[in-house]
Amino acid sequence: MARPVSLVELTDEERTELQRRVRAPTTSQRDGLRARVVLLRAQGMSEKAVAAQLGTSLPTVSLWSRRFEEQGLAGLGDKPGRGRKPWLPAEKVRKVVEEVTQPPRGRRRWSVRTMAKATGISHDSVHRIWRANDLKPHLTRTFKLSRDPEFERKFWDVIGLYLAPPERALVLCCDEKSQCQALERTQPALPLGIGHIRTKTHDYIRHGTITLFAALNYLDGKILSRTEVRHTHVEWLRFLKQLERETPPAVDLHLIVDNYGTPQAP
Repeated sequence: MARPVSLVELTDEERTELQRRVRAPTTSQRDGLRARVVLLRAQGMSEKAVAAQLGTSLPTVSLWSRRFEEQGLAGLGDKPGRGRKPWLPAEKVRKVVEEVTQPPRGRRRWSVRTMAKATGISHDSVHRIWRANDLKPHLTRTFKLSRDPEFERKFWDVIGLYLAPPERALVLCCDEKSQCQALERTQPALPLGIGHIRTKTHDYIRHGTITLFAALNYLDGKILSRTEVRHTHVEWLRFLKQLERETPPAVDLHLIVDNYGTPQAP
């Protein structure tokens, strides 16, 4: 007489998580197989039938069924200590990670080869350690601190205008882009086609430069703009008069501008 098929019981949370693992494109084949085993066993299928449907061995189905019954979702993970053991000494790995921000005297930054020479490991190992810890000493990013003694007051004033503008007021963020090049390609561009990208000639004809003045209404994303040949206070005043004409007369205008010399003209 055949033994009765044991039934794997699932809670709603466990079933939802296992179904997510099966559907998720980032789930590994190994974890997806284990989730499918448990879901099929929860439907009342025997271990032999599950192994045949999934194309795996009976011991594999038996192992993960038993692990899930004993430990739940935690039992579907690998036990600690499996896999290849790290061969690099932990002290050298720690040194590579901690000293990456402390380049040697006379150098602005470490390279993989100088770090490898200093730590006594290969440059490939240094590269793997940096990549595993998302360390990129070859990249830099600039920042600037304001020297304006009134910076904090102005900062909160600007934030307040954005978050809580006065009634019947319009807040515009203004800036200018000078020396915009007006370029013309020497030949007409070829349009986009099936199997072909849009193309244009590498050489061009210069038609001088222009200055772009722009004001952004952050509430609706509308931009008011004006182009000028120069970017002195005269052109800035013309732009301000344009803003006055193109905005509703019943609202007050609050302009947020930078410390460029043109907006600071008397």
